[in-house]
Amino acid sequence: MITGIGVDIVAIKRMEKWILNPSLIERYFHPEELAYVKINGNLSAPSLAARFAAKEAFGKALGTGLKGLVLKDIMVKNRQNGQPEIVVFSSALKALGESSANRVHLSLSHENDNAIAMVVLEYVKT
Repeated sequence: MITGIGVDIVAIKRMEKWILNPSLIERYFHPEELAYVKINGNLSAPSLAARFAAKEAFGKALGTGLKGLVLKDIMVKNRQNGQPEIVVFSSALKALGESSANRVHLSLSHENDNAIAMVVLEYVKT
């Protein structure tokens, strides 16, 4: 049963500006995310924008927004087949546990000036 859906869009230019401020980037992104999105030693603005959109979409799917969430506690990574997934820690793990969901689905895309993410929260009876 689907328990929540969230969608967010982020302007890639916004991330291009953020990249110039390492403390800002480190505040919002998990170290593993930053390591993954480095291309030739530089951070990829489209990839960061998609990941930031995923964090916002996750909060929307919870129905709480980002209230009480530490953004570094929401990590976007890719499975071996390339499919993106959300891994949650601390504040985000607590929020997910307090929701009725036990599965998180994520889709990311970016083109030209924007990146978008969609998160679907689901409860699956085990």
